[in-house]
Amino acid sequence: GVAVLKFKNPPVNSLSLGMLMELVISLEKLENNKAIRGIVITSERPGIFATSLDLMEMCGQNPAHYAEYWKAVQELWLRLYQSNKVLVAAINGAYPTGECLIPLTCDYRVMADNPKYTIGLKETLVGIVAPFWFKDTLVNTFRHRSAECTLQLGMLFLPTEALQVGIVDQVVPKEQVQSTALSVMAQWMAIPDHAQQLTKSMMWKLTVDHLVSRDADIQFFVFTSRDSIQKAM
Repeated sequence: GVAVLKFKNPPVNSLSLGMLMELVISLEKLENNKAIRGIVITSERPGIFATSLDLMEMCGQNPAHYAEYWKAVQELWLRLYQSNKVLVAAINGAYPTGECLIPLTCDYRVMADNPKYTIGLKETLVGIVAPFWFKDTLVNTFRHRSAECTLQLGMLFLPTEALQVGIVDQVVPKEQVQSTALSVMAQWMAIPDHAQQLTKSMMWKLTVDHLVSRDADIQFFVFTSRDSIQKAM
């Protein structure tokens, strides 16, 4: 009853428009498969988990492309955050950009213990403002003040630091990431589906509801077409 969804977009698993669309289609298929109760999200490439947002999709393009790209980002987040499956992130590699968007949409997060790996939200470092639903997701993870500093300073955390602030739930040796994720999955799947799903919805629904008006958020993102932001990226 467990599917393993692996990122594969060489060289660094960047979330290009095509990658986002494929992920949404894959997740939709898994959601509709009643035999699947849980999904482990990981990377096929050793040493690299994902780059998250693809700056090449956000630089040198026209506003219509930015809008299309951001709509795809929204769709992936909504698909993950509203999933009726148990989602466990098995972070088995580095985040070259430090991004933690996808793990924060999962029910549980296991990360490999490696001093070369970092995780966080570094939008401000490249002149981008994280949208309110990034912010809400981070605030849901740890206290408001910590989220505020993390977002404004574009802070990145080593695995042990990420564990201390709550971005990840477990840090284990790299070779144990997959087995730990599956062990955790078994614990979550021991809970009756309806009870787990309704509790999850109760905890996360308010954050999801904030993104009901997606058009306004898309228009906010199109500001990346400004010359100063393009230069920074």
